This record gives sequence, structure tokens and C-alpha cells, in this order.
Amino acid sequence: MDDDTHRAIERGLAYLRSRQNADGSLGRGGYAMNVAVVALAGMAYMSRGDTPGRGPYGEGARLCLDYILAHTEASGFVNSPAFTGPGPMYGHGFATLFLAEAYGMTDDNRIRDRLSHAVKLIIATQNDEGGWRYFPRRADADLSVTICQVMALRAARNAGIFVPNDTIDRCIAYVKRCQNDDGGFMYQTTQPGISEFPRSAAGVVALYSAGIYEGEAVEKGLRYLLDAAPQHYSPSGNTYYFYGQYYAAQAMYLAGDAYWTKWYPAIRDPLKQAQRPTGEWPDPICAEYGTAMACIILQMPNSHLPIFQR
Repeated sequence: MDDDTHRAIERGLAYLRSRQNADGSLGRGGYAMNVAVVALAGMAYMSRGDTPGRGPYGEGARLCLDYILAHTEASGFVNSPAFTGPGPMYGHGFATLFLAEAYGMTDDNRIRDRLSHAVKLIIATQNDEGGWRYFPRRADADLSVTICQVMALRAARNAGIFVPNDTIDRCIAYVKRCQNDDGGFMYQTTQPGISEFPRSAAGVVALYSAGIYEGEAVEKGLRYLLDAAPQHYSPSGNTYYFYGQYYAAQAMYLAGDAYWTKWYPAIRDPLKQAQRPTGEWPDPICAEYGTAMACIILQMPNSHLPIFQR
């Protein structure tokens, strides 16, 4: 990682810390105090090697952890009542992933009970197809929400939390049914459609998270991503840019150096050029979200987060 990239990361992390409220929350507009934004900021801090309470951004990570713990309900559902936007299971998945990573990196016993309950909620709300949807109930499913839960389950299992094999097996079956012949992935099996880059990147990572590291489904997915990758960063009008690149970076990093050595410069350089002088990366969701995502992507080679380790 070159010096310019290090400086871009430090500016991004400093921006996040400057935007963090006393209760640990981040975000603005419709995503103010959103648990997903808080969780991603916490993961951005920890991708540097800092942990809650330790390191230059340890206080920021601790505040993120405190906020997520404070917004974990008795049922295990992680959600801020202040957030009234769409898809609270996205937030639950990202928050559970963050709790699992924090627990794995710190062994903080405050986390285990809430993490266990959050995982149990994911298991209990898996639908008959094997996936998840916007709300914590067994209804329909889509690939976009499902990947958030699959990564959370993988991280939790890595941290020593019990996850039934049957839950993972049903995830795998669902994700494979979402794959199109071109290697990309559709949004829902009940409404078959064309492949799109963001959810296709998520589909490949879902397979990795479920323990499928090789085979036709993975190879087809990686080829699709190489062919369909966006060429330019667009900070406005593309809500899914960072979502797609977040998962694509994971897919290529976990696929090995043959993929990663070409992919990383192609995403690193546009991100460095697009960063604002004040440190943030704009995004239609909010700048805190875009900045956290960019910092995680740029720090992927650090391998500090267990979920990103090969």
C-alpha cells in the first residue's frame, strides 16, 4: 500500500471521527443514527488495526460498539427506532457482522450475549427459500438482504457462536438458485431478472461466506465481475456503487493474488482521486456511509478484520 493511499485512508477515518456524535452514531438525513452506517464506520476503524478502546481510532470504535449494543433489543434485533427508512434487516446484518468482528478481535464478554441473540434472530427469520428480506420475519427473500445475513453468520461462527449447518446449507441453495447463466445474479428467484454488478458481487461473497471457495458457481461469478465492473466512480445518482465495490473487493481479495493484484489498483486509484479535500467520499445515502465503505475497501490488504482474512 503506497503512501498516498495511507494518507487517503487517514483523511477518511479522521472525517468519520469528526462526524461521530457523542452517543457513537453517524449518518445524516434519512440515514441519521442508522445502525448499518455506525457498524460500517466501526469496521473502517478496525480495518486499520485499531480495536474498541485501543489505537488512534479506538475511541471511535468503542463508541460504535456502545451504540450497537445499546440498540440491540431483547429479541436480538439491532435497530435504531430513530431510523424509519427501508430495509432494517440490512442494518441488522451489518450490525451483527460488526459485533462478531469486535468480539473476535477483543473477546469482550459484553458482546457475546447480544451477538448470540442477534444471530438467533437471523436463524429464526430465514424463510423457506433459504434467504431473508427487509424485515425480521419469515416472508419472501432477496439476494441483497441475504448476503448481509450470511456474512454475519459466518463472522459469528468464526467467533465461536453456534450456527446450524442446516441454516448455511439452505443459504447456499438459495444463493445458487439466484445465479443466472451468465454468472451474475438475479435479485429474487420469484421474479427472475437480469444480472447486475452490485448484487452479483454480493452473490460471490455469499458463496465464500457459506464456505464455497471454488467450483463452477464461483468461477462464473468472478468472470462476470471482471467483465461487468464499473469503470468510473460516480458519487451522485448511483446508490449501489459502494455496495457493489465493497463486495467486489472482498470477492477478488479472497479469490487470491491472480485476481487481486489487478483489481485493487483499478478501484484504489479512482477512489483516491474522488476523495474530497475534507476527507469524505460523497454518496446518495450519506457521506459517512460512502467514506466508511471507501476506507474498508482501501484497507482490505491489511487483513485486520477476521472476515476478510484468506
